[in-house]
Amino acid sequence: QSQLSQALNGLSDRAKEAKEFLVQLRNMVQQIQENSVEFEACLVAQCDALIDALNRRKAQLLSRVNKEHEHKLKVVRDQISHCTVKLRQTTGLMEYCLEVIKENDPSGFLQISDALIRRVHMTEDQWGKGTLTPRMTTDFDLNLDNAPLLQSIHQLDFVQMKVSSPVPAPPILQLEECCTHNNSATLSWKQPPLSTVQVEGYILELDDGNGGQFREVYVGKETMCTVDGLHFNSTYSARVKAFNKSGVSPYSKTLVLQTSEDTQSEEQTLPFPVPLERSQLRRMSPFSSTLNLQPSFSGRSYFELRSSAHQLSLHSSLQSLNSAVDIKKMVAVAWFSFDPSSAHADIIFSNDNLTVTCNSYDDRVVLGKTGFSKGLHYWELSIDRYDNHPDPAFGVARIDVLKDAMLGKDDKAWAMYVDNNRSWFMHNNSHTNRTEGGITKGATVGVLLDLTRRTLTFSINEDQQGPVAFENLEGLFFPAVSLNRNVQV
Repeated sequence: QSQLSQALNGLSDRAKEAKEFLVQLRNMVQQIQENSVEFEACLVAQCDALIDALNRRKAQLLSRVNKEHEHKLKVVRDQISHCTVKLRQTTGLMEYCLEVIKENDPSGFLQISDALIRRVHMTEDQWGKGTLTPRMTTDFDLNLDNAPLLQSIHQLDFVQMKVSSPVPAPPILQLEECCTHNNSATLSWKQPPLSTVQVEGYILELDDGNGGQFREVYVGKETMCTVDGLHFNSTYSARVKAFNKSGVSPYSKTLVLQTSEDTQSEEQTLPFPVPLERSQLRRMSPFSSTLNLQPSFSGRSYFELRSSAHQLSLHSSLQSLNSAVDIKKMVAVAWFSFDPSSAHADIIFSNDNLTVTCNSYDDRVVLGKTGFSKGLHYWELSIDRYDNHPDPAFGVARIDVLKDAMLGKDDKAWAMYVDNNRSWFMHNNSHTNRTEGGITKGATVGVLLDLTRRTLTFSINEDQQGPVAFENLEGLFFPAVSLNRNVQV
């Protein structure tokens, strides 16, 4: 009896749990019905929104068809009207000529025959080639590409909501791997060592260098990023956060970065006339470590030979050039060289990557290592070799510019290409502003990138070449050159 009583107590508990479970299931039936109604209403609303959008697009497309219809009718009606007038004039002339041919008086006929013959020939010439050809086709050169939309409609399905995982922990900036060089900053980070939460990517943010708002500069899976084109001699704050499907982590600690510091200033005259209101710039370090480099890069000797006779005469000529505005500015030196990692494989580097040529007769592109997105920048390139009158090009470009064509052939470069007699500006394969004056061996090409005014200007041997080459420049630009084996820069 005792054993049976204990067994019944256990069975009674199960029966009680079953009754509670049945109540829960009945409640679930009610909840499923309510959720189904709500979900169906949401689905109908979403589909109706798609149908409304499709109807609006249909109306827009029909409007375009109607405009094409009206345009075709107008062209054809104008041609009908024009042809009718000419036909009426031609018919009248023919009838008049037939009456004249019936004239029996030879002297009277001869008085008007020459003028009439000329008029007949002139009228015939007016019915020249193309006059009796329709100016408009009857076909509508419009083809509605609805295949992608139909495919999307066929693939339209529900996304299964899954149980979310925890939000990632804030990343840790690895200070020993974070550094700056010139106006570039490299940042590295990692997840906390004990974190097991899956991370799908990271968001790196920098402020504007003046304590302003943060902005995203990188979104992706990498844990290291180099940011180019920052201001020189500026302090930036950086922070990073992680994200996954569940959300975004808190920010890491904020890291303060300093771009190239000041060491000293040198007063020099700018290479060619510029507006007086240009911002004052200062010479940057590290520069002293480059004093022993060879003079194949003339921009270096411009600053370092200031006490020699050559530099004094150069300074004098530049001062004379700018005498109309009497400008003297503080010039900043930001050191950079050519970049082997992004250059075309045919580019040949020497002189610590300050000198380049090419082993191909086709034009190849090479970029500088430093990118600019703010401020006023000027650099010079010297022509060490120039054979058989090639067309090297100089200017600025995006990092993903075409490397196997002349600079300026695509929309990622803004350039001046020049031969021994004249130069042209080129962007997106558009050639403009042909200017007399070319280059020879020993010539110097100057590039002035003013990202305050968003302009690009060129000079040859310290004289401005043509007008302002390009305006409304915005973004990150790298110094760029294209050349073949007949040129060394």
